[in-house]
Amino acid sequence: MSYFQHLYSAAPDELPHRARTVYMYLRDRTGHGQDCWPAIKTIASDLQVSRSTVKRALNDLVKAGLIEKEARYRENGSNTSNRFILKK
Repeated sequence: MSYFQHLYSAAPDELPHRARTVYMYLRDRTGHGQDCWPAIKTIASDLQVSRSTVKRALNDLVKAGLIEKEARYRENGSNTSNRFILKK
């Protein structure tokens, strides 16, 4: 069974198309592990969507339990890109 099966079977009101697209992007970036850390700006640029759309999609994916988002920080305490852990 494909690891996208849960995406294909979800109703659009459960998981919008923007979330499906971002999930596939993240899955493509994970490599052998279950985590990746692309910047929202990078995701938006690569998918040719707005940063706001990416943020909404990530929130949809967290709410659906498909990913976990972990904030990452530099040594000086400033924010850097988030770590995204794919659950399914």
